[in-house]
Amino acid sequence: MTRTREADPTLYDLHHHGDAEVGPGLVDLAVNVRAGTPPTWLRECLTASLGDLAAYPDPTAATAAVAARHGRPESEVVPTAGGAEGFVLLARALRPRHAVVVHPQFTEPEAALRAAGHEVDRVVLDQGDPHGDLTLDPDAVPASADLVVVGNPTNPSSVRHPAAVLATLARPGRTLVVDEAFIDTAPGEPDSLAERRDLPGLVVLRSLTKTWGLAGLRVGYALAPAELARALRAAAPRWSVSTPALVALEACSTEGARAEADHAARIVKADRDHLVATLEKLPGLEVRGTPAASFVLVRTPGRSDVRERLRERGLAVRRGDTFPGLDVEHVRIAVRSSDITDHLVATLREIL
Repeated sequence: MTRTREADPTLYDLHHHGDAEVGPGLVDLAVNVRAGTPPTWLRECLTASLGDLAAYPDPTAATAAVAARHGRPESEVVPTAGGAEGFVLLARALRPRHAVVVHPQFTEPEAALRAAGHEVDRVVLDQGDPHGDLTLDPDAVPASADLVVVGNPTNPSSVRHPAAVLATLARPGRTLVVDEAFIDTAPGEPDSLAERRDLPGLVVLRSLTKTWGLAGLRVGYALAPAELARALRAAAPRWSVSTPALVALEACSTEGARAEADHAARIVKADRDHLVATLEKLPGLEVRGTPAASFVLVRTPGRSDVRERLRERGLAVRRGDTFPGLDVEHVRIAVRSSDITDHLVATLREIL
């Protein structure tokens, strides 16, 4: 069940993210970046690119590589300084009359729209129903919305919405923004819309942060109709994407890199299945939705102290109450290896 409600931006800290949870001596279960990354070959590519830093960045090769990967013209590709910059560029380039953000999800899209002076309405999934599966009912999105933002898989729920359902949201006169920052954490990237050129107004945002461990490099890209892509490029500062970031974008678009990412996604899936199976055995804890990404959203009914109790025991998880639609009973847990998961679950059992 979903419903629309008026958004009060003061109720949630839209700028709080998982990196604020980690610290010295803590096991990081708060940030959804794959452990052990970036791989050695990618580090070597980045190191080699440092010899070119005297020249201004040239996005030509990276743009061509991304276009070839997704079977799109280069005119429809916009490299960005991380996926988050894509939301800022959209907020600058567009003039929506009725912007809607589907929550709970990554909060930077709404923050960027508000910072640019746009009013934002929220469609909150399962508002008031702590047992809901957090799946999207497209009928809950107002027909009047000319900008709709949704994550797939959605952060923090880890729910992946079917591509066919998302496609029904596209229509002439509307910009549909799908944040696919975590789509490559599942084998085969199911339900991706990155290669769909037939849907009017569709913008897909991608990031290299999660799978390749490049949060500090800031590298991603937008896929959009050529006219909108031109507007996004015009809204960006000159040379906003660095030479090393462009090198990474090109390198991670190759067939070999994609095969490596798919292998990593299979490991993530196995580790996630183990995490979910062990969490579901704990009394006093509920797994929300059907997790499909590199993290899991859980609820501990009647308990608002679980995150702090875990932190006292050296385990950092992501608080849930900064996401519109969630509360202090929710935490997000990053998928890690089975030994770390077993330690987490044993600690949770003691706390609960």
